[in-house]
Amino acid sequence: MNKKVLCFGEVLWDTFGDEKIAGGAPMNVARHLVQQKVKAGFASRVGTDESGEKLVEILKQNGLYSENTIQRDDALPTCEVTVQLDDKGQATYIIPEPVSWDNIQTTETLTHSAVNSDAIVFGSLACRTETTKNTLLNLLDETKALRVFDVNLREPHYTMSTIENLAARATVVKMNDEEARLLIGGSSSNSLEDVVAEFRAKYHPKTICITRGENGAIIWHDHKIYEHPGFKVDVVDTVGAGDAFLATFIGGILANKPMEDILKKACAIGAFVTSKRGANPVYDEQEIIRILNS
Repeated sequence: MNKKVLCFGEVLWDTFGDEKIAGGAPMNVARHLVQQKVKAGFASRVGTDESGEKLVEILKQNGLYSENTIQRDDALPTCEVTVQLDDKGQATYIIPEPVSWDNIQTTETLTHSAVNSDAIVFGSLACRTETTKNTLLNLLDETKALRVFDVNLREPHYTMSTIENLAARATVVKMNDEEARLLIGGSSSNSLEDVVAEFRAKYHPKTICITRGENGAIIWHDHKIYEHPGFKVDVVDTVGAGDAFLATFIGGILANKPMEDILKKACAIGAFVTSKRGANPVYDEQEIIRILNS
């Protein structure tokens, strides 16, 4: 595929006890895009500390490092997040502040990369500071690319005004069912179809994607609802499953594949990731095919 996707935002270390794994939702999405043979770039900022140097090496190994888009910060540290998993593999995160990606600057080279991309993926976490948020808004103002908002709420690192601003600028909005209900409000008994309708009326994106964990996902696209019940696998942890889903979804949209096929494959790859440790397992094509056929 000749289409190019620029993923913008945080890059960090997820720490599980004594183990550290490179993470951050936009970087995870970029890594999954690369595994799916989609051209992907990544824009962020890391410290000049040892943790930052190691992240740069990982970005280089994954074909995601460019001096045009990966900035360095002499003052702020590279981010290291504490990940806590419950007995169902669900993750909670303790995220320090401020860190290097809180200070992503608008530059000519970064703007050029955005303008020359077919899609830009961004989330809410990196927009917790005015500096990085304004840089993103500048990029969105300059580009005509598909604008993909991965809501990805992390308490207490967001405000409703920022979420509303980003949602209003997005072409595609992806969130989980809890985030969707939180953003719309109302009764928890409301169907997801009702939530989608309210969200669409408020923010007017072209596509809305709501993931439902082990229960698959629901999509509103081109005035039609698509649903998939998900695939059953033995869950190791859920870290990165939504990122894998989103990467698959974006790749399918850019390739103009049928929405039913996009949704099915996105659910399958999301399920595959939950069956492995960490956010970026190496794809096992035969295992993914088995999931798709299950």
